[in-house]
Amino acid sequence: MFNKTTLKDYVLEGKKVLLRVDYNVPLNANLKITNDRRIRESIPTLKYLIEQKAKIIICTHLGRPEGKVVPDFSLEPVAERLRQLIKKPVILTKDVGDIDTIKFVRNMKEGDIVMMQNLRFDPGEEANDPDFVRKLSALADIYCDDAFGTMHRQHASTYGVAQVMPNCVGLLVEKELKTFDKVLNDPDKPFVVLVGGSKVKDKIELLDNLLDKADTIMIGGAMAYTFLRAQGYTLGKSLVEKDKVPMAKLILEKAEKLGTRILLPVDHVAAGEFSFAAQPTIVSTDHFPRSLMGLDIGPKTLAIYKRFLQRARTVFWNGPMGVFEFQKFAKGTNEVAKTMAKSPYFTMVGGGDSIAAVEGLELQDKIKFISTGGGASLKLLEGKSLPGVEVIQDKFD
Repeated sequence: MFNKTTLKDYVLEGKKVLLRVDYNVPLNANLKITNDRRIRESIPTLKYLIEQKAKIIICTHLGRPEGKVVPDFSLEPVAERLRQLIKKPVILTKDVGDIDTIKFVRNMKEGDIVMMQNLRFDPGEEANDPDFVRKLSALADIYCDDAFGTMHRQHASTYGVAQVMPNCVGLLVEKELKTFDKVLNDPDKPFVVLVGGSKVKDKIELLDNLLDKADTIMIGGAMAYTFLRAQGYTLGKSLVEKDKVPMAKLILEKAEKLGTRILLPVDHVAAGEFSFAAQPTIVSTDHFPRSLMGLDIGPKTLAIYKRFLQRARTVFWNGPMGVFEFQKFAKGTNEVAKTMAKSPYFTMVGGGDSIAAVEGLELQDKIKFISTGGGASLKLLEGKSLPGVEVIQDKFD
């Protein structure tokens, strides 16, 4: 059960709040933001802090500059987009917690917003260096973590600072944690999990943890071929992780003992090569030509998966059904997204590729919940705790 301190547990008027957000957004070659969803997701927390007359000091990272000042990873495009969204001035400092930042913070008025330059320009951030932690914590009265996508990391701004300051989570993190708690511990039934992607090793712990929670688990993408191999099928040139076949077999055996249904593709959209120009052909699992590789789930499989999705009252989806970047092999992924978008019940998507597919079809507003955390969401689904959550104090008595 969610029991962490939130912003609403504090009197914030006049307080300096060090707000950790996740503004690690994609930039194109011209350093223009190509997807601002992570910035937009932070707006409710920012508006609440402004309404409560707090002084807001934003900190975040962008890219992987590896402890060096890299101009291409400057937060200027991020600060400019935030100004547009929040319709308020946002001062971007030149450094991280040094003289320039201290000067602006000292002169802040209630409702003002200061954004520090990229945290990862300083090697102390990823090293959770005590001196860097002191530098950050000296700036504010309260620490607020609203960066769900970074809560699996023990960095200075996601873990170290929370150890030495009064702390809480923001509205976005509160929403994420409550949603995962509901899905993992009290989902409306039937609960259907749809898992895809290329590698079994990335999802094996997730599958193992969800076996006794889900009613049905449907597997697609290249990882399905490893499970089919575990059942004894030959699959031509399809991607099979041979070293993970025994693990897949154990998952299938465990599911049978628990009474959890695992569905695997009965047919496939296959081709002779991995290429957008490859010519697709439909093949069955039982008769898979040696010269072909599977690149998407087939029409019979899609019909079965859609039927279970339509009946479900809770759906969690992570990972595409095929090589959706190639239009000829995108139908499985796209149809799954469209089916979920039509559901009147609770639907949740996590994972970058699944979210990209949903957004590419402009269906994001029709999915009930889209998680902002890739690595963090996987850890929770694997049944593991997040350091950035554990370090936040429980609600006041």
